[in-house]
Amino acid sequence: MASKRDRALPIPGAGARRRFRQRLLTWYRRHGRDLPWRKTDNPYHILVSEIMLQQTQVDRVLPKYAEWLEKFPSLHALASAPELEVAETWRPLGYNVRPKRLQSIARESVEKYGGQLPSDEATLLSFKGIGAYTAGAIRSFAFRERAAILDTNVARVLFRVYVGEGDPKSHAMKKHLWTLSETLVPQRQVFDFNQALMDFGAMICVARSPKCLVCPMKKECAWVRQSS
Repeated sequence: MASKRDRALPIPGAGARRRFRQRLLTWYRRHGRDLPWRKTDNPYHILVSEIMLQQTQVDRVLPKYAEWLEKFPSLHALASAPELEVAETWRPLGYNVRPKRLQSIARESVEKYGGQLPSDEATLLSFKGIGAYTAGAIRSFAFRERAAILDTNVARVLFRVYVGEGDPKSHAMKKHLWTLSETLVPQRQVFDFNQALMDFGAMICVARSPKCLVCPMKKECAWVRQSS
């Protein structure tokens, strides 16, 4: 059952949202990671990177991402590939249901959409293996649409900056964090903003020993205020 605190969480005002965006994007321009999937707007390439990055570190994904796209350069190529070859190519990333999901998405996209991933949220969510986060990532990174994301890193950043206490894993809190993410997404620079959120959670607002001393959000961070 949701706590009273979970039900009455506030949404930051326009000024606070603007400051957060400006600080985050300034930090990202200086410190954002140079990653190959940030140099493409190919929806399939974005999909591959997002599925590979689920519960897997970036440094493990980088070589496999390049190998995968060399072997399966399109949804058509993946859809028609032997399942054993797909499974072998995925190793040693683990969580081996993921290549099966990728190939299933590829086959459905070929069968129903001419080998292309659609851009609308409802259709993306109809694919087995594409949830709310992955749909938002594809829409914002491949199609440059104003779409929110909420993965583990983003949820941690938003929870600490704007909430600070309570159960971050409760259903009510997750719903609130999605609302926060949707509210904060700017009208422009959506690609950079969402990439910045993920980098910030991976590099500064990390799970253990966050780098609060160099954090541009520390003056307005609820978690810092409540920890001091």
